[in-house]
Amino acid sequence: MRLPVQLPFNLPMVGTFLFAAFLSVVAAYFTALAVEDVSEDGVLDALEAKNMDWVEVHAEGLNVFLTGVAPQESDRFIALSVAGTVVDAARVIDNMDVQASVALAPPKFSIEILRNDSGISLIGLVPEENNRQVILRRMTSIAGGSDNLSDFMEVAEHPVPSGWSQALGFAIESLEDLPRAKVSVESGRVTITAMADSPEEKITLQARIRGNVPADVDLDLTISSPLPVITPFTLRAKLEGDTFEFDACSADTTEARDQILTAAAQAGMAGDADCRVGLGVPTPRWADAAEVAINALKDLGGGSVTITDADIALISMPNMDAARFDRVVAETKKELPEVFTLHATLPIIEDGEVQIPEFGATLSPEGLVQLRGKLGTELSRTTIRSYAQARFGSDSIYDATRLTDTLPVGWANRVMAGLDALSELHNGSMTVTPDVVDVRGQSGREDAGTRISQVLSAKLGEAEHFSLNVAYNDALNPLANLPTPEECLADIQATQSDSKILFESGSGTLDKSAGPILDQIAEILKACGGIRLQIQGHTDSQGRESMNQALSQNRAQSVLAALRERRVLTGNFQAVGFGETQPIADNETEEGREANRRIEFVILAEEDAEDSAEADASEDAEAGEDDAETTEEETENVQN
Repeated sequence: MRLPVQLPFNLPMVGTFLFAAFLSVVAAYFTALAVEDVSEDGVLDALEAKNMDWVEVHAEGLNVFLTGVAPQESDRFIALSVAGTVVDAARVIDNMDVQASVALAPPKFSIEILRNDSGISLIGLVPEENNRQVILRRMTSIAGGSDNLSDFMEVAEHPVPSGWSQALGFAIESLEDLPRAKVSVESGRVTITAMADSPEEKITLQARIRGNVPADVDLDLTISSPLPVITPFTLRAKLEGDTFEFDACSADTTEARDQILTAAAQAGMAGDADCRVGLGVPTPRWADAAEVAINALKDLGGGSVTITDADIALISMPNMDAARFDRVVAETKKELPEVFTLHATLPIIEDGEVQIPEFGATLSPEGLVQLRGKLGTELSRTTIRSYAQARFGSDSIYDATRLTDTLPVGWANRVMAGLDALSELHNGSMTVTPDVVDVRGQSGREDAGTRISQVLSAKLGEAEHFSLNVAYNDALNPLANLPTPEECLADIQATQSDSKILFESGSGTLDKSAGPILDQIAEILKACGGIRLQIQGHTDSQGRESMNQALSQNRAQSVLAALRERRVLTGNFQAVGFGETQPIADNETEEGREANRRIEFVILAEEDAEDSAEADASEDAEAGEDDAETTEEETENVQN
């Protein structure tokens, strides 16, 4: 039997293998460290190039870990993308966080409302859908229907902020009175920019709107009105002692008005004065010229100054120092804008008594005028008397004038200018002398002084001296004393209670007996101003309903035409026929039918005072006349 061969044990060979294994492990370790350093340094360099210093990088083996807090999610994604360009994206481990975002603030709710003749437009952001629907319902009512409303509002589902409801309610309430306006609404604040038809309406609207502002709502209100045209553009002032006052004042802007009033205050004006702002200024430098003229009056120590368009008349106190007068005049001419012309006068009173010619006229509250004083010739007397009759009425003049041959040139023209000025007053007097035309009295017009100053400046010329003392009396204001619509209606009804407006049988033609009644009604309406009135025609039930409707419309239209012929302003009137639809008595009796055949006058509310379809009614009336022959009962439809 053969025994197995036993290999000999080689100790050096075993040692060699063990050493080689050790070297391999060491080499692998240092290789891994080198790979980690290279990956970490490469990623860090790439991130720093992108200014992403907030990222921390460390490598473990082949994996690269990113840590840190990203400002926002997009920054975290960019960091991952940058690292993926350096090492395999699969080796990039995302351990980054994103900074917590700030809670979104609630939206700013606001509405812009624009209202004009075309309708209402809404744009803005409002809270909650039910709030939007409330707004649309109110705006549709104000606009007169959904066709006149443009809605560009958006809705955010957020709670209603404090002050929003109060501001919105006040804005909508104010918009009802403003046909041309822009209204901006925010929480606790309303901004209104609107246009009024007149300065009087502007004052009324401002008072009404400011009086309705809720306590917790801020209001920014701007209402403008058309400026009046002032012609000629006039300023007149006088300085007596230390007292400066305006007889008339005009300015083209509020800034110009303030400039003029400041100069007047420095010249000695005490208290407030009115300076009318309007159109028609001859040059934008009007205020500069007015300031120079007022300063000249102050330097003279007294007198008067009148500016009419670009002509300035400066009159000093009598007998002042001539050298001082010449110096002030020279300096004033130098400072005035180029377009203005200065006429300066130094009055001289000679020693001794001089018989001064004088003409006077007195206007009583009843409208009677007494003429007295001196005129030049019989022709001049006849001319002045005729002129006064044309101004005040032929039956209102009492002539007590005398003739003389010692009157200055242009005396008759000065007298007629004074009569023109007197006609602007309710009662008063005017006096003409060679030096001055003096007008004084009372008026129901607030601008009477300005109007008279313009009249005298235009008629007398820029160098003539005149004096005004006109007081405004509110009791004389014709607008303040107009009867109310209800009082007017009561007077009309009282007139109709005595006798009815009758028509020819079965016709829309007025009976001759209706003339005196319509004369009385016309006089009542002329005294009532621009009231809104509906003239209603009614019939009894005899005949066909369509015939009665056409007949009532024709009769109402006839009354409207008759009032227009009597010079009644009928722009706010409607003529409407109601036929037999509104009886006030029993149509089964003759007395009842007589009562139902009538014309009624009804006051219209403003929102109802739209033009009626008169043309359609006229066409219906014509169609009715072409129908079959009228029955005997229909021909008895005598007007109410």
